Amino acid sequence: MYDTHDVITDARAVTPECVTFVALTFTLSWLLWGAAARILDWDLSSTSRWLAVSGPLYLLGVFAPAIVALVLTAKTGGEPAVMSLLRRTLAWSVDRRWYVFAVSYFATTKAGVAILYRLTIGQWPAFSQEPWVVMLLAIPLSTPVQAGEEIGWRGYLLPRLSARVGLRAASIIVGIIWGCWHLPFFLLAGTDKSGQSFPAYVLGTTAISVAMAWVYWRTRGSLLLTMLMHAAVNNTNLVPAPAPTAASPFSLHTSLVAWLTVALLWVGATFFLIAMHDAGIGERASAYATAPARSRRSASREDGRE
Repeated sequence: MYDTHDVITDARAVTPECVTFVALTFTLSWLLWGAAARILDWDLSSTSRWLAVSGPLYLLGVFAPAIVALVLTAKTGGEPAVMSLLRRTLAWSVDRRWYVFAVSYFATTKAGVAILYRLTIGQWPAFSQEPWVVMLLAIPLSTPVQAGEEIGWRGYLLPRLSARVGLRAASIIVGIIWGCWHLPFFLLAGTDKSGQSFPAYVLGTTAISVAMAWVYWRTRGSLLLTMLMHAAVNNTNLVPAPAPTAASPFSLHTSLVAWLTVALLWVGATFFLIAMHDAGIGERASAYATAPARSRRSASREDGRE
């Protein structure tokens, strides 16, 4: 039922492709972010008149994973492969429960953090002052922007690594790489990650990567659902970490809220890793994305999702 030719024609080429993608993505993003920070005197919160220059450089860095993925895909597979990859960002025909899961997973985790904090400390943690309606509206509005990362991390890198090492290991490796890609934000002033613990962040990001890989697998390669989940993670931080406390970005010293969040995310990740024990997406994601709509609906019914 699934054609492997769409994604990987030579398994030996997988590792070089992945290394090239990661190297180019990190280089491009970090150079662009560095240039943007230099223009603002190394403070990304600056309101300098040079924002009109630094802003686009910063955004190009954010979209580097997608840019690199599309260029490499075009090089190896031409226009059909590029269109197949882009179509996954519009793959909306999945069971509604995956939409509910994508939107609610991180918020539910944060609600659990609040309860555990209450049981541990005897009082509630500080909750976000952002109104619920603003959070909910921000999710669909910011979902398209997440294509800048998801086309690269889940659309390009995850299937290739999965074909090589299996989905479980691939989801962890992608999470570590994804977390490390954010390192400059821990070193520069004026970001929401300044003064936070980088190791704790990478642990949390890796756990989220496992959950997103599970969603990607269960929705047969829908990048739209991982984009939606990414947007929800960014916008439903019900219990934000307190003011920065890490003396060094590489310190393990951080808030109880941060460690409780990491712990609960890994409880979920453990379940998903067990569920993905024999999963693979190297072939099926692309085959599903390129299949006619009628075939996709039939495949969904076979999997019991419609």
